Amino acid sequence: MPFAALALQAVQGSAGLWPHLVTTVLPVALRDTFTLLVGVGLLTMIIGTGTAWLVTAYDFPGRRLLEWTLLLPLAMPTYIIAYAYLDILHPIGPAQAFVRDLLGYDSPRQFRLPDVRSMWGCIVLFSFVLYPYVYITTRAMFLMQGANLLEAARTLGVSRRALFRRIALPLARPAIAVGVALALMEALNDVGAAEFLGVRTMTVTVYTTWITRSDLPGAAQIALAMLVLVVGLVTLERVARQRQRYTLSAQRARLMEPRRLGALQGVATLFIGFLPVLLGFMAPFAYLVNEAVKRYQFSGISDRLADAAFSTLGYSALATLIVMLAGIIAAYALRMHPSRNGNWIYRLSTIGYAAPGTVVALAVLIPLAGFDRFLDQSAREWLGVSTGLIMMGSGAALVFAYSVRFLTIAAGSVDAGLSRIPLSLDHASRSLGQGAFGTLRKIHLPLSKSALAAAALLVFVDCVKELPATLLLRPLNVETFATQLYGEAARGTYEEAAIAALAIVAVGILPVILLARTGRRKSQ
Repeated sequence: MPFAALALQAVQGSAGLWPHLVTTVLPVALRDTFTLLVGVGLLTMIIGTGTAWLVTAYDFPGRRLLEWTLLLPLAMPTYIIAYAYLDILHPIGPAQAFVRDLLGYDSPRQFRLPDVRSMWGCIVLFSFVLYPYVYITTRAMFLMQGANLLEAARTLGVSRRALFRRIALPLARPAIAVGVALALMEALNDVGAAEFLGVRTMTVTVYTTWITRSDLPGAAQIALAMLVLVVGLVTLERVARQRQRYTLSAQRARLMEPRRLGALQGVATLFIGFLPVLLGFMAPFAYLVNEAVKRYQFSGISDRLADAAFSTLGYSALATLIVMLAGIIAAYALRMHPSRNGNWIYRLSTIGYAAPGTVVALAVLIPLAGFDRFLDQSAREWLGVSTGLIMMGSGAALVFAYSVRFLTIAAGSVDAGLSRIPLSLDHASRSLGQGAFGTLRKIHLPLSKSALAAAALLVFVDCVKELPATLLLRPLNVETFATQLYGEAARGTYEEAAIAALAIVAVGILPVILLARTGRRKSQ
């Protein structure tokens, strides 16, 4: 319904609007978006693949610690790292002041580093936050590659240095492509970091066209153009996974033994591997802690932060409950009545996760705002009273947008949990007199509780971190952690938003811990 309404709104736009967008707006947006995606794709591929090979193929002091710390940037949303580095790398900030002291300069007029508000700054910052998507998928593929294949290559004269380039890397190409596609979709979804850093992506263009110019049809038309780009990324990921059949099945293969490095090589490898963690998590996290402590010592915790915490937790918890119920319904219906049509319906119900938050927000706004207008007009005609903005003013539109965007996580996790339960248990339950609901309640849900808990955690954290949809659909005078941080950063009052940013990072660490535990069990 939301995406059909989006297409209808775009078609109803002014006849002369699209040529104006094509000649003046879209060229810059497409150029910046394409440049950003190419740069982020290349850099995340290099960082994610390189770190995955280091912790898989080599044994050195601190390797076990590095395995899970490389996941920490996942807890740092892109808009938070941009917010932090804008202050850290400011001409009068701590980093440039330290460099000037080392070089003997007194002021920014004598020496200053290149401005981070640029395309290169955006690419670098995005890459050091999004590389874990490539790291997770690629490391899993490296772990699956059996030692017998690599040893066979060694007996055929392949050097250890060429082993990565000629054997391991080609076998891991599907996993790399999947990870890069996920990172690119996250980069495309961002609005806060790109706007802070002065990069005019298509997501930023949709936001400014809608909010600044009050041009809803134009924003809808740009959003449809974005959907074409998203479909291309999803197609890339699908094609990559279709080529996985040539990879080695490692179910019974002996895993590769990591090569033990010497003391000096081990320290150098640990430093190289830890560098993405330092830049993507440790440095901005230390900055947030320092600013939050200064803010607390100066005036304590403001009432606005408490209100933002209440709104953030309330909307996220309600959306998580609805998303989990919808995910259980979607996945369980497919299990009870498997068919080709049912599979297509299931895929359509989970398509929202591929769309950026601004596109989802715009798509949700159109039907719900129309419903509010229809209900208010009917109440005025029949009852003589005004109902106001029920959906838009109550936050229901925001919860609906969360549900559209994150249903994939719940449905996919529930479906994965149900797939591990043999159908013989369903048949036994039905033979004992239980119906479909009784079987779900007494058999499936108890056996899938771990998958359900993990899915609920991921949905909740994504709702807390979501900025574009929250920024566009929140009710008036309502702030969440994400929108409060965005507003303070836009005004340049970084200290005010440090506590909210730290709270988002703290919540984001929870799924990182879950991923680290899961990865450790699989590697063992």
